[in-house]
Amino acid sequence: MYLCYCGLEKCVPLHSFGPAVRPNYLLHYVLEGKGYYYVDNNKFTVNKNEGFLISPNIVTFYQADQENPWTYLWIGIDGNKVEAYLKSVGLDKNNVIFKSSENDELKEYVMEMLKHHRSTPADSFKIEGLLYLFFSKLAEDNKSILLNDKNHSYNTYINNAVEFIQNNYHSQIKVTDLADYVCLNRSYLTSIFQKHLNMSPQKFLMEFRITKASELLYNTDLPIGNIAFSCGYNDPLAFSKAFKKVKGVSPKEYRLNKGISANKLLLRT
Repeated sequence: MYLCYCGLEKCVPLHSFGPAVRPNYLLHYVLEGKGYYYVDNNKFTVNKNEGFLISPNIVTFYQADQENPWTYLWIGIDGNKVEAYLKSVGLDKNNVIFKSSENDELKEYVMEMLKHHRSTPADSFKIEGLLYLFFSKLAEDNKSILLNDKNHSYNTYINNAVEFIQNNYHSQIKVTDLADYVCLNRSYLTSIFQKHLNMSPQKFLMEFRITKASELLYNTDLPIGNIAFSCGYNDPLAFSKAFKKVKGVSPKEYRLNKGISANKLLLRT
């Protein structure tokens, strides 16, 4: 995660921005006053000590209140793990509003970032540290909300991990990659899977890959080695072993049984 830009502004009445699309994530936090945030046909009133998330490639619009226009700070962020970090503090495309009890602390972090805008190694390290302090504050302020809805949190972690598997099962991903993606350590992620899905992340990943492989065996004439590679297995022998463990037969036998099943179906019709 890295900082793209940051700033602070005292807005005039009805000052607005958009409709516009941003190339990166952007967080606004209201220090004084209030305003309105529009995204996905929803309107949010954002007051002092509240903020809103702008996700990349989504049309948004926001405007200061006429009677009590807001003063806000903002940080633009990007990087491979930004989405995961945002989710860890309760923010995503479906949860765009957040609260923080002490706006002076967040303001101090942003003002310090502005002081270290030069591109020296020392400034870069300083800004990175301030950025993580900013997120630490958001996590602390949302801790009670997350703790009061543990099942929701567990479901969020599991859903994010499953989504990662669905999008990356063909690659050489491991459970540690899942844990990194959802910002949990491996043992805790495993305990959540065991409790809510009655299986480990490793077993879920294997069964998902084998399910995809069985679909390819049934619906295509691709060589078994190619199917193995397409489902995340570089070693055909390891693939055959995993396939037999899940399906009870080898990939070759499974494909032959497909023909037998088809003939039985023809005989019945």
